[in-house]
Amino acid sequence: MKLGLAQINTTTDVAGNLEKVRDYAGRAAADGAEVVIFPEATMSAFGSGLAEIAERESAGWREALTLLAADTDTAIVVGEFAVSAGKVVNLLAVYAPDGTRSEYAKIHLYDAFGFKESDTVEAGEDPALVALGGEDVGIAICYDIRFPKLFAELSRRGARLAIVSASWGAGPGKVEQWELLARARAVDSNMFVVAVGQADPQVSGVAVPPKGPTGVGHSLVSDPFGHVIVALGGEEALEIVDLDLGLADEAAEALPVLANAKLGY
Repeated sequence: MKLGLAQINTTTDVAGNLEKVRDYAGRAAADGAEVVIFPEATMSAFGSGLAEIAERESAGWREALTLLAADTDTAIVVGEFAVSAGKVVNLLAVYAPDGTRSEYAKIHLYDAFGFKESDTVEAGEDPALVALGGEDVGIAICYDIRFPKLFAELSRRGARLAIVSASWGAGPGKVEQWELLARARAVDSNMFVVAVGQADPQVSGVAVPPKGPTGVGHSLVSDPFGHVIVALGGEEALEIVDLDLGLADEAAEALPVLANAKLGY
């Protein structure tokens, strides 16, 4: 499966973010990507009035992404927002070339490191797999990556690949944690993990809101044995990677951690 990793920074300018998505998706498609993956909060950066933005912009955003997927003949995985019962819903949406749209609502909310996402965001309840390139692919958002049982469940449901989109919060050791967690989830779930985050605004020079997690870059792809296949830096970048998902089957046979698991894992 040929994937495009679009490590970008977004702002509160939804129209500007959409133009950046069009640019990166077009370039990924030209390089042969079947799927192009964008970070969490691609629709709008955190630290802004997300409920108001989602209510005002969602319809036009979704229409534009539906057309873009069809025009580029690629599936587009992108972070966006909706509103439910007065709260924001943090979504990872998948726009397929045939015009269909799937979504996952973030289950594990980021109530950590002094940030309390649950004050304004409604948690999702159900893990999600989406059909991409003939595969059932697991999808997750940011803080989800710290919860191995979610990834075990995705693997047990048939996923050989999990996509994690994030807007990772900066801080001491946070890049190292991000890289470690992506590799760990790959190993302890016998899957490839493709982890795509917002770029580091200190490196990219993009002006982002001062509040909220706004990205550290360092998107990566880990194979099911924990080997890093692709590792980006802090800058905005597009990387194309072609994965042979059969390696996940080899990993499950050689190291059957899920079959051997105890204690409810």
